[in-house]
Amino acid sequence: MKRFVTPKVVLSRCIEIDPCRYNGLKIASDFVRKLIPYVNVIPVCPEVEIGLGTPRDALRIVMNEDKMKLVQPKTGLDFTEKMEKFVNSFLDSLPEVDGFILKGRSPTSAIMDAKRYTSIKPGAALKGKGSGFFGRAVLERFSHLAIEDEGRLRNPNIKSHFLTKLYTLASFREIKKLESDKAIVKFHSENKLLLKAYNEKEMRILGRIVSKRDQYSIDNLITEYEEHLLNALKRAPRCGSQINVLMNSMGYFSKSLSGEEKQFFLKSLDDYKSGVIPLSILRGIFNSWLIRFQDNYLLSQSFFEPYPKELADIDLMTAYCDGKDFWKD
Repeated sequence: MKRFVTPKVVLSRCIEIDPCRYNGLKIASDFVRKLIPYVNVIPVCPEVEIGLGTPRDALRIVMNEDKMKLVQPKTGLDFTEKMEKFVNSFLDSLPEVDGFILKGRSPTSAIMDAKRYTSIKPGAALKGKGSGFFGRAVLERFSHLAIEDEGRLRNPNIKSHFLTKLYTLASFREIKKLESDKAIVKFHSENKLLLKAYNEKEMRILGRIVSKRDQYSIDNLITEYEEHLLNALKRAPRCGSQINVLMNSMGYFSKSLSGEEKQFFLKSLDDYKSGVIPLSILRGIFNSWLIRFQDNYLLSQSFFEPYPKELADIDLMTAYCDGKDFWKD
């Protein structure tokens, strides 16, 4: 059984932990509930942390020219300075983490969909949407990490990318502690196909860095490798890249497969590209070959199991080829 490093995740406390939303409720999330036993959680509720009770009067982002203010319409109180002070203090004191799952639509924690108003008056005009106070600071400081809100994680494609990035970054976080060029070589070898699926250009740059490791101090090697690893993981892999990796990997077994098996797999690749079947079916076929042929190189590849299989629920198995760029929304 493959062993995974346990990721460290900052999680909005109101999601499956405490009933600390402004209305005194807790947010249900099947995904977060399932994930919690597999990660080290650092819970946070910015509004509670600045002394607001539960339940509490709702907060609102009000735009004063281009400046955001965090106000409580019912009382007229301005919590901007208090919130900014907490946010900076909390993020300054964080240990090295791998990702964040934050509450969507929250004026403090949202990463993209918090409502912004022109004033605190009832019926005030909406002035667009954006990140909340805490979410904005997280994106400014940690945009390279795995960051999502609980609503977007209902999408299986977004969820799969989030988990893959989360576990890959957690693994590299532990590799860095070893301060060993051999450990980095091993990490690169085991993630080569995954990196190829994500960004072949960056994968090749990473390969050159590893091949010239003798020219770096260990600190510089880690810094240089991490920079390009983060670049590689910025966006989810495209369907064509996934197909390319699977086709190339099939070459390892090509002489041992029957003509019918090859034909069936190639037809399945076309079906995936057309959105007829999910990626999980292709992985299933390929994993049966891994068991059958016991190729040590492919068995070591994270591409075929990038996160614990217990997290690959039915929803994730329905991740189809989709041309939409979810990371622009």
